[in-house]
Order: sequence, then structure tokens, then C-alpha cells
Amino acid sequence: MTALQRYMRQTDFSSYEDFIANFSVDIPEGFNFAFDVVDYYAAHEPQRIALVWCDENQTRKINFGEMKRMSDKAANMFRAAGIGKGDPVMLILKQRYEFWYCILGLHKLGAITIPATHMLTAHDIEYRIKMASIKMIVSVEGELNDFVDKAQEKVGILESKMLLGSERPGWLNLAQEFERASASFERPSGSLASLNSDIMLLYFTSGTTGFPKMVQHDFAYPFGHIITAKYWQNVTDGGLHYTVADTGWAKSVWGQLYGQWLSGSGVFIYDYEKFTAAKLLEKASSHGVTTFCAPPTIWRFLIKEDLSSYDFSSLKYTVVAGEPLNPEVYQRFLEMTGHRLMEGYGQTELVVTMATWPWMNPKPGSMGKPSPSYDIVLLNREGKACEVGEEGEICIRTSKGKPLGMFGGYYRDAERTKDSWHDGYYYTGDTAWMDEDGYCWFVGRSDDLIKSSGYRIGPFEVESALIQHPAVLECAITGVPDPDRGQVVKATIVLAKGHSASEELKLELQEHVKKVTAPYKYPRIVEFVESLPKTISGKIRRVEIRRGNAS
Repeated sequence: MTALQRYMRQTDFSSYEDFIANFSVDIPEGFNFAFDVVDYYAAHEPQRIALVWCDENQTRKINFGEMKRMSDKAANMFRAAGIGKGDPVMLILKQRYEFWYCILGLHKLGAITIPATHMLTAHDIEYRIKMASIKMIVSVEGELNDFVDKAQEKVGILESKMLLGSERPGWLNLAQEFERASASFERPSGSLASLNSDIMLLYFTSGTTGFPKMVQHDFAYPFGHIITAKYWQNVTDGGLHYTVADTGWAKSVWGQLYGQWLSGSGVFIYDYEKFTAAKLLEKASSHGVTTFCAPPTIWRFLIKEDLSSYDFSSLKYTVVAGEPLNPEVYQRFLEMTGHRLMEGYGQTELVVTMATWPWMNPKPGSMGKPSPSYDIVLLNREGKACEVGEEGEICIRTSKGKPLGMFGGYYRDAERTKDSWHDGYYYTGDTAWMDEDGYCWFVGRSDDLIKSSGYRIGPFEVESALIQHPAVLECAITGVPDPDRGQVVKATIVLAKGHSASEELKLELQEHVKKVTAPYKYPRIVEFVESLPKTISGKIRRVEIRRGNAS
């Protein structure tokens, strides 16, 4: 029996309408994912596979019996280092399998886990230590360690550091501390036990503008990812799911931990230093991945490969999220593999909030329809509900309660919380429109919209037009100030292999956009670059392009 069946009276639904009407989860008080899911499997099915991890040279399969033992040792390791309930600990462990037993060990202690990317600078780390009062940092080896040391010298709050790698002065060695830790850990009780309302996770959002906000999620948060994993990613009991994501990004727990294990699926991880589409395909296919999720950035590279040379016989379902999917990419992948890419939408603050569900026919480029318990309303600039086809901000009605898996606010920032969550609505900052069938279509971040000669132009629709051209690998659309039009459309383009920048190609691309979409949307400015600036989650940072930071 999967852990999911312990908390849901009904797990199978006949239609989207049935799903929305009858989906419910019984959430017990004092729930702790590490004890109530991982240790549950360890007690009843210790050989069930939790994690299949590989890098370029080795593969490691970890079952739930082993994961329980390792997470118990990790809990004792952290407790010996002075970590207890409510203490914030930052994990910077890339795709190393140690991340999984470390986060579970922290859950068992009731500590606050702060996953982070290895791409942080000394300034980034200093900011995070101060804002979250971080007590300990666990890190992979590299230049990052120097940044941590510098930040600690400046801030002075950080009490201890633990290194996954060789020995370093002033740092505990993770392998040594883990080895000496006891493999027996009893579940805390009384005041030391975690409550559903306690903070379990903090994420510094990789937003497109401004300083990162601290998104807080409680110990009941994993239940929200039942929607993500079981009903959007369509994972199966005994399957093997692969979500391409660094552990420093919230997408990691969307696709590499909570919902998958609740639903009985194992998780596949490919720990690579540099992304190569061909290598990723080889690893995923050779290990028998059954369900697969990646951002559009990854799919754009995958369809450039000869997919006929890979064995996809085990692959049953594919999904995409992170930013809108260009319809051209959808069609190419469908033609090459026979698999549909099922889109989803959400934020670090949420779980999957809208999606193309298994009972629905996808409309390429659409986010689909709302998740159960998420009352979605598109509000226009006057604060009124939008008509069909009218653009508005995606808002979540919370006057009747917080939806399953939604965040509890921005940590230590009541003002920011109130700015985005007030009068019974959470304002996502994303703009969309709804068609006559109830499907939602992403337009862009509110601050990414281009206003030119009275027209409102969403970057995604122009990007989708450009990506259809064989010379374009990926692109970003931004607005550039113009004295006559207010703004004009600019295209920053990465060319596909075999194509070179030229004035002739620029004119060809401009004419292509005029034919594919409304002529007023064509890019008056075209810039060819080697790469686009992105967040760690793979989202294009248009704010950096507006500042002239594309390379």
C-alpha cells in the first residue's frame, strides 16, 4: 500500500469534474513526512526503491530501509552539531544524494531547511544568513566555501559549517560526522515534536526582479504535492520519476521528494556538472524513467537531438513547467516520440496551481485548468473578474481558507506578505487570459508586459512565433524605451547550430514574426547572443536583458 492511501479516501477519478469535486486529503495533526512516509515504507516495504542516483561514473540505488537508516544518522549528526527544532540550516548540495538524507534528518529534528543553489556569491550568502538567522550551512566543495567563510566573517551569526568533500579548517566534515553518528533516532515528543503549523522549509525566491523573498512552508506542505505528482506528473506506484532540477530550487521538492514518495514512485537523479542533452537522454532512458518533467529550456534542447536513437519504451508520461511552452516544441516532441507534453503552472509559493490534467486534451501553450482547492480568478486593472479572452492578473481566492500546499507568507516580512495577499486574494503577479473552454493562457509577469503605441504585448507570444523558425534555439522578448511608441519590442536570440548572425537573418526573422502573429508585435530590435541569463530554475531573467547583461 502506498503512503497516499493512508490519507485519501478516494485516489482515482473518472474526469476533471470528478477530480475537482471529490479530491480531499485527511491531514493528521503532528504530521512529519520523514517519519510518516519514509519510515512508514521502511517498516512495511523496506526494499521499495526511493532513489536511483547516478553521475558520469556510478549508480546508486537507495531503498526506503536504507533511507530511514541514513536519515536517522543525519538527524543524530545534526543534533550533535547543535541543531534542534526551529533552527535554520542551509543545504547547498547540488544533485548529490546526500541532500535527501540531510533534508529528511532535518525534518526529523523539526529544524528549518533552506535549500540553496551552489551559484551564490559571498554577498548572496551574507544576505541569506542575516535575513533567515541561519545557524549552519552544509555545502559541496568548491569556490563557494570561500564565499561562506567571507560571509561568516562579516555577519558572525553563522555558528557552524559542514563540508561535503575534503577536510577544510573551520568546517566539519560531513562524511566523518555521518559515519560516527548513531543509526537509531527516536521520534521527538512533547515540545520537541513538530506541529503542522511549524516552518519546515524556507526558499529564497529566484524572482525576475528585486531582492529574494523568503517563502515559508509548513510541515503539512508535502500533502500539496499529491496534486503535483499523482495527478499532474501522473506518477505511478513502482514507477521512476525524473524531474530535472537542482536541489536549490523549489522545483526539486515538487518533483524529487514529497508527492512522488507519497504516491509510491521512486525518484531518479542524474548528477551532472554540465548539461548535455544527449547525455541526459542516455541516462534517463537507460535507467527506465517512466515519468519525466523538465522546463521548456530543456525540451528545446532535447528536440534538437535524434530521439529515435534512444529507448523510450519505459516512458509513459511527460510534463513541462517553469515558463510557458512554445507550441512548436510541443508539436516537434509529439511527432518524434508520440508523447504529449502536459503543461503546469505554479510558483515557489504554491504547488501546481493549474495544469493540463490526464483527463484533458492539451492545448499547446495553455496552462490548463485550476487544481482542486485552488479558486482561481483573473482580475483586471479595476479589480473586477475578467471576461473570456480578457487579460488579467492570476489571483487565488483565499477568503474561504488557504488552499492545500500554499505558503504561509513571506518569512519576517509582513509588509511584503500584505502587498501580495490581501482582501481575500493572493496576487501572483502573473498575467493570463481564459478561453471559452476554461483553459488559461499565460501572458507574462506583470512587469514584463510591453506597452507599445497603445498595444499591450506579452513576451511569450512573440517568443513562440520566433521559436518556430529553424534558426532560433531560444530567445527572450523585452521592451526598450522609445520616444515615439513608449516602448518597442526587442528580441534577444540564441541561434541554433549551423546558423550565423547577419542582417539578412534579422530581416527574415522580423518578417517571420509578422506572418505568424499580429504584425505590430514584431521585434524592431534584434540582438544575437551566445546565451541568455537565467535563474537557477531555468527561467529567463528578462530584467538582466533589460539591463544589457545578455552575453
